[in-house]
Amino acid sequence: MKRGKNYKQAVEKVDKTKVYAYLDAIKLVKEMAFAKFDETVELSVKLNLKKSQTVRDTTVLPEQFSGEKKVLVFAKGAKVEEAKEAGAAYVGDDDLIEKIKGGWLDFDVAVATPDMMKDVGRLGPILGRRGLMPNPKTQTVTFDIKGALAELKKGRVEYRSDKTGVVHLAIGKVSMDPDKVRENVVHVVSEITKKKPSEVKGDFVKSVSLSSTMGPGVRVDIKDQL
Repeated sequence: MKRGKNYKQAVEKVDKTKVYAYLDAIKLVKEMAFAKFDETVELSVKLNLKKSQTVRDTTVLPEQFSGEKKVLVFAKGAKVEEAKEAGAAYVGDDDLIEKIKGGWLDFDVAVATPDMMKDVGRLGPILGRRGLMPNPKTQTVTFDIKGALAELKKGRVEYRSDKTGVVHLAIGKVSMDPDKVRENVVHVVSEITKKKPSEVKGDFVKSVSLSSTMGPGVRVDIKDQL
């Protein structure tokens, strides 16, 4: 891939032979950001996983950085009113399913009550590809609509390992205070570490790196969580 001048200049600031303390890495990532927009700080965690294994869960970041998400709720009966009162952007059942089938996807998260999943499941090819399918593992299939929306409004995020055993997650903005970004990094790495499968021998977290949307990666010291 051909890289531009700004990227090449940023790369020159990274010492590829060392791992950085979290705060030093974050400050370097901020220093190297060159885009005209407020770049996202992205975390990549390489895990010691077999091909058949995956790590997936949700967590609420200590420091929020994104705007409020548009939450769609698939529900019927009394749960419709509960969803509206909890602040859902859209609530419905068959009407929303048909609308989505027609190509409408103006929402960030979908939540469904368990009794709706038989019908919502028909949207698998559409929602699944975009990571929008409600799933019990991410607490987005539940009768506790009020509790789910409260967590999502606090900034609950989902993380999962990809086919190569790497978890990629946005954990801040370059405009944020470095200490706040660090809190999010430490929190996420700690949460992921707790998910170590019992059959994994040796170190579970193999490497951690940080980057901005447009910038190069910076390797960080995974023991620096004090």
